Amino acid sequence: MKKVFYIPTLCFFLLSGPGFLAYGQKKISEPANSITPALLARELTGKCTTDLQKVTAIFRWITDNISYNMQAITRNKNSALFFDEPDDTSKALKPLDERVAETVLRRRVAVCDGYSRLFKSLCDYAGIRSEVVTGYARVSWNNSRSKFRSNHKWNAVFIDSSWYLLDATWASGFVTYRGDEFVHEYDSKYFLSPPEQFIRDHYPEDLVWTLLKKPPTLSEFYQAPFHYTAFIRSGITSYLPAKGIIEAAAGDSIHFEVKVRGDKNIYVSAAPPVEPDDNGDNDDDEPEINYEKNAVCTYTVTGNSPEWLYVICNGETILRYKLNIKKPDNRTAMLSSK
Repeated sequence: MKKVFYIPTLCFFLLSGPGFLAYGQKKISEPANSITPALLARELTGKCTTDLQKVTAIFRWITDNISYNMQAITRNKNSALFFDEPDDTSKALKPLDERVAETVLRRRVAVCDGYSRLFKSLCDYAGIRSEVVTGYARVSWNNSRSKFRSNHKWNAVFIDSSWYLLDATWASGFVTYRGDEFVHEYDSKYFLSPPEQFIRDHYPEDLVWTLLKKPPTLSEFYQAPFHYTAFIRSGITSYLPAKGIIEAAAGDSIHFEVKVRGDKNIYVSAAPPVEPDDNGDNDDDEPEINYEKNAVCTYTVTGNSPEWLYVICNGETILRYKLNIKKPDNRTAMLSSK
């Protein structure tokens, strides 16, 4: 099953169930619709002795118990999917973070806004400093500059005198290649991620939340090749070309170099891997590939080369490049014909 979407030990584990919550062998007899952020935070972190344990317990409960809202994706393919109600901290109305958190706990589904606000609300009740971060995440197949805008939310959390980054939405699972199903599968790469890794697919509106001394410019971020979530899982340490847009003419050879930890199969393809059919067989029109096991691949451009090139690692797409094929000018064409 192909994916496109996109630790320290818990002090205890907390799981959801019909009509009650359970952690370890203890059951809490609370109807599911009466669970509040305050109650959940208390039950999750009450026995924890460190802030790291509290944050881990909160994060893992969210990723294990909240599913991605596929209906919202269907209804809002071109929207940021944010909760747009104005924030009002008056006594008559609870703060927005808590109102959204209550809705998520009741429905057990959310988009990025719900995941991030639930995390912050639970951290608030647990006495942990955290922030909701708004920015751009590389989640679209369309790499158009016109659509380069804020489309995602994640969190920063303060543990032991330092800020860390995490994304409960992407850590909770993935949407299948066909885009019709959410699969729960925890991905630890988005929990307390190193800033230099996190920036590869998360660019905040406020550069403070890159947590980098010299964050890349928006142009540098935009010009880099598209990083899929499998990029981090694959243990890639560096890659070439560095820019995501490649200018080449028919007959040119493009060299790709990927440094990776461990022995992995790397190849370049004119299309992403074909997802197996229901019977387990691949489609007959599986794309031709240029394959080399030593993480150095060559692609020869032809007049029929596609607009996109994909770097595949162990069957998963890790990088996508845009290929602009240069047309020969009239003088060059005349000389080549002689």
